[in-house]
Amino acid sequence: MNELHKQVQEYYGQELQSSEDLKTNACCTMEVPSKEIKEALKQIHDEVLNKYYGCGLCIPKVLKGLKVLDLGSGSGRDCYILSKLVGQEGEVVGIDMTDEQLNVANKHIDYHTEKFGYKYANVKFIKGNIDKLDELELKENSFDLIVSNCVINLVEDKKSVFEKAFKLLKPGGEIYFSDVYADRRVPQDLRKDPVLWGECLSGALYWNDFLNIAKASGFIDPRVVKNSPITIENNEVSEKVGDIKFFSVTYRLFKLDNLESDCEDYGQAVVYKGTIDGQASSFDLDDHHNFPTGKFASVCGNTYMMLKDTRLADHFDFYGNFDTHYGIYEGCGGNMPFSVEGGFEDGAACC
Repeated sequence: MNELHKQVQEYYGQELQSSEDLKTNACCTMEVPSKEIKEALKQIHDEVLNKYYGCGLCIPKVLKGLKVLDLGSGSGRDCYILSKLVGQEGEVVGIDMTDEQLNVANKHIDYHTEKFGYKYANVKFIKGNIDKLDELELKENSFDLIVSNCVINLVEDKKSVFEKAFKLLKPGGEIYFSDVYADRRVPQDLRKDPVLWGECLSGALYWNDFLNIAKASGFIDPRVVKNSPITIENNEVSEKVGDIKFFSVTYRLFKLDNLESDCEDYGQAVVYKGTIDGQASSFDLDDHHNFPTGKFASVCGNTYMMLKDTRLADHFDFYGNFDTHYGIYEGCGGNMPFSVEGGFEDGAACC
């Protein structure tokens, strides 16, 4: 085990005794949970809730019967919420490397099995490092959904996390996760600070580095779901980070073979049926795609696939195909990198 892993284990296993010991709001969930998540939270054991250190709400819609993997599951809060939402026929696997956190999670398996009225537990916890998923007994192409809540920033080899996670997902599956990002690359001296790392700050990726890593790992079109700035109330921590700005961001990354690097126009459209629980009037795919129920909505090719070739397909009607390409899809902000008029006064080409 390297020194960084030991530092994280000590910080989350011994230094922090509850969420009240945190020095920033980087590991605090600011988003208001949905009705079904609120109901599930009422059934979660108090000790599990008290040891929660997440930074977002990384639980998407349409979960019934899914097989889910939680990277950095901690005390098991999100795993137990997911256990309730996927139902008895679903399955949830949590991975964490901190013994103290795993002890809390494992201690309450029977409690939640009984609380949810299940005949048998549909959740289990495995000790391991999320940047070494290939060393665990996990089958490739076996998970419908992978979640992670403010943990990937704590890992040194973040590229490995996304590469290995991509292999574990079924085609059409997704990673839906929250993490901390910076508006610039964090200096090396701050990255060596154990408190800043433990507080989910100095391990944060520069946002553009994350996009490049995600795309190189196979997740071609990362979509932001939610984002919010992180405030640092601790003067000592604030002085250390200086002008660096940090953000809590929830992303969804789909494993789809034919996604393109840009949003392309094929003349396609969708209509949302209003059939997703808690989303009767509209459905948000991401922070710039809201689909009102019954409304004909033009979409780019990537969005079309994210809806049609995933577990979301039953909740939409689809129009069009990929037979005719009409250029860049301007509805997502795309445009040509050069002017229509051209750059030569006489209109002549240079070749």
